[in-house]
Amino acid sequence: MCSGKTTLGRAFALKMGLQFIDMDWYIEGRFHKTVKQIFAELGEEAFREMERKMLHEVGDFENVMIATGGGTACFFDNVQYMNQQGQTVYMKADVDTLFSRLQIGKAKRPLLMNKTDEEMKQYITEQLAHREPFYSQATYVFDSNRLESRHQIDKSIEELRQLLGL
Repeated sequence: MCSGKTTLGRAFALKMGLQFIDMDWYIEGRFHKTVKQIFAELGEEAFREMERKMLHEVGDFENVMIATGGGTACFFDNVQYMNQQGQTVYMKADVDTLFSRLQIGKAKRPLLMNKTDEEMKQYITEQLAHREPFYSQATYVFDSNRLESRHQIDKSIEELRQLLGL
């Protein structure tokens, strides 16, 4: 969450002439409900199954940049599937950066909305520790701490382009 997947992904796709798909937005469009509503009505398990099906749907598209949700890689065989379908990038950010970014949109995130700042930092730390083994299976790791200005985003687009050999 808030590693910059959508921010950099959308800007990168535009620069490279690719279609951009944010998985959360894709799911919301297909089911006409917000992720928050889906979590509340069906629970996380049902959401993760829905997310997996939608990942396989968009995984067959060509010339796309896909930003998955923060937990996508951690369920089912999703990380293996993504690696099989294309180049994958772990957008790595430190706890303080993620905390700062998450404070802005906390109310929109079902897993964070009722947490205090201290609980949120602890949650981020625990989630990163749990998710790192999945994230580290990505083809590439990209430092996403520097996406706070247009200049930093433009520089990151070029760095990512070079990393991916495009």
